[in-house]
Amino acid sequence: MHQPPTTPPSPSDPENIVQDAAPKSAAPAAAPPPTAEAGPEAAPTELGEEGELTEEVGLIDELELLDEAEVEGASGSIVPIGRAPRLIAALAARPAIEAAPNLVAAVDLGSNSFHMVIARASEDGQAFSVVDRLRENVRLGAGIDPLGRLTPEVQERALATLRVFGQRLANLSGHQVRAVATNTLRQAQNAEPFLRRATVALGHDIDIISGREEARLIYRGVSHDLHQAGRRLVVDIGGGSTELIIGEGGSPIDLESRQMGCVTWSLRFFPDGRITRRGREDAVLAARLELQACKRRLLGLGWQHAVGSSGTINAIAKMLSANGLGAHISREGINELWKRLLSARRMDRVQLNELPERRRAVLPGGLAVLEAVFSALKIEEMDAAQGALREGVMLDLLGARRHEDVRESTIHTLAQRYGVELDQSQRVEATALLLFEAVAVPWGLGPAHRALLGWAARLHEAGVFVNHSGFHKHGAYILKHADLPGFSRQEQAALGALVLCQRGNATEARVREACSGGPPQALIYLIALLRIATRLHRSRSTAPISPLDMTVNENIVTLIIPKAHMDAHPLTRAELQAEADQLPGLGLTLLVAER
Repeated sequence: MHQPPTTPPSPSDPENIVQDAAPKSAAPAAAPPPTAEAGPEAAPTELGEEGELTEEVGLIDELELLDEAEVEGASGSIVPIGRAPRLIAALAARPAIEAAPNLVAAVDLGSNSFHMVIARASEDGQAFSVVDRLRENVRLGAGIDPLGRLTPEVQERALATLRVFGQRLANLSGHQVRAVATNTLRQAQNAEPFLRRATVALGHDIDIISGREEARLIYRGVSHDLHQAGRRLVVDIGGGSTELIIGEGGSPIDLESRQMGCVTWSLRFFPDGRITRRGREDAVLAARLELQACKRRLLGLGWQHAVGSSGTINAIAKMLSANGLGAHISREGINELWKRLLSARRMDRVQLNELPERRRAVLPGGLAVLEAVFSALKIEEMDAAQGALREGVMLDLLGARRHEDVRESTIHTLAQRYGVELDQSQRVEATALLLFEAVAVPWGLGPAHRALLGWAARLHEAGVFVNHSGFHKHGAYILKHADLPGFSRQEQAALGALVLCQRGNATEARVREACSGGPPQALIYLIALLRIATRLHRSRSTAPISPLDMTVNENIVTLIIPKAHMDAHPLTRAELQAEADQLPGLGLTLLVAER
């Protein structure tokens, strides 16, 4: 237990931008298919080894045994994973889950394992029951070459897994599925081309989320099933990063993500599964150095309960209990586990009850990170909890069904933080969305595009807070690089591109540079709509523009505007003429019809 100081730090701490938010609404032949963990119908559930709800279905035991027999090399080191033919056949025989409006699915592309969970939402949309679950130890974080790129071998393992996930999800629509990618794909130099292939393999979009967004989702998944009063610290040790969150009830207070995980630390400090005292000391010291940047802040906030989530911590908790080393995770228990590992000298020789073969190779790295967290944050005891990232994603999806979207809260908080002039932003947003409705069908735009345009219009002047000169550039930087709860990196890049390209030269090359890749045509359309809306309201006049309409014929855009308004606002006529000169750079022609 760590008590907070008498006067807690200010919630406006610049390291905690936009923390308070409401729930969000939305080798080929040897490549490994994932391990099946449940059948199509939910059976009674219990806490599984990964801190998950695991269905008790007869097929599971057989598949798990095959999985564990194939995972590790002779030394307990991290190696590519093979699969038995019976396992491949068993998975191939499972058809796509039948479509149903109350089904939702979460896919987690972690640095250690890929997970897919399909659940059935309750009638009130507040809870869910798991009906199917797949998992594969892809070890994406172990497949990074010296140049920071995903190797071809790990890409093939990952794509094979996603194809099987996609087969199971084939009948679910896009609003029923959310897939998120974490630390390894945040860091990999070739993440974007891989992500394009991965999206095709899965059949659904994949969002790369920031470390703090990952932390937010983890806290949501954990806190859903925790009911004790008081402030809590939640720690989640993943394959490539560790998330630390302080919160109370369902609300996170502080979110932190550090670059250390069970896969990366095992590769770095325990190569080939060799366990040495020097390796332990170096691993713990390096982890404590990673924690230096956030230690003082977390200790200052304080907490009453320490909780661990996800695979590493839940596996350690089960090993401690099964080997008579305590009902809770403690410093003494961690030291006892180290004694067993050091006496064995190699991970393949370690004998511990409840040590899964698939976790053997990454246990020392995860244990070192956990020891460092205990030491740096002065933790005496920690409990393992149900829920993790996947459950948080699932709860966000359920929130979307109830028209709750954490992104709306994030945008509102940003507008307040950066002093956005609400009257002007609302005028621009209303006009942009009115034009959107007129062209959405011919341009093939949907609700997600509408939301993106509305958010960009609401924050199009956020950069004025920094400097009016070049405010669109300042605003774009904020939106692209800030930690925005609920937003994926792709969404933030699109928002940044919209705000950047609202002014200045309108060229596809500029949009491409803003997006770090080829922009989708839909984004170019949205940029055109925002540019026209900002031109119409450049004078900041409160006079309504009505009626206002727009038609499109292929790439010819006709803006229909009252002649009386244009006569009363000659500068608006000049603004629109200037925009007509710019839009050909985006492949569009603007005509203005005054009626």
